[in-house]
Amino acid sequence: QVQLVESGGGLVQPGGSLRLSCAASGFIFRINLMGWYRQVPGKQRELVATITSGGTTNYADSVKDRFTISRDNAKNTVYLQMNSLKPEDTAVYRCNFVVTTVVPRDSLSVWGQGTLVTVSS
Repeated sequence: QVQLVESGGGLVQPGGSLRLSCAASGFIFRINLMGWYRQVPGKQRELVATITSGGTTNYADSVKDRFTISRDNAKNTVYLQMNSLKPEDTAVYRCNFVVTTVVPRDSLSVWGQGTLVTVSS
């Protein structure tokens, strides 16, 4: 079984910064893809950023040049550094890992529990 634990959400003023973390535990052979998604009540979940095992990143246009995704392979952890936050960034942020498990050797998509980010003055 693979579990993800997120941390780092909270309340921040417009223009401020937050860093989210998401750590995986369990019988993981390899983490293939790590990502962050966000959702506002009543709206569809949207991709924020992803990073591959090789370090290739992808960002939503709305967060480019403000957010940075990174990973620590030794710690099975992904980070999302969020700068210049705007009220429209307010959402529940969830991490997602696509992993290959040890036994069985299979691909699995795992979600974190979600952390609320509120940008407000």
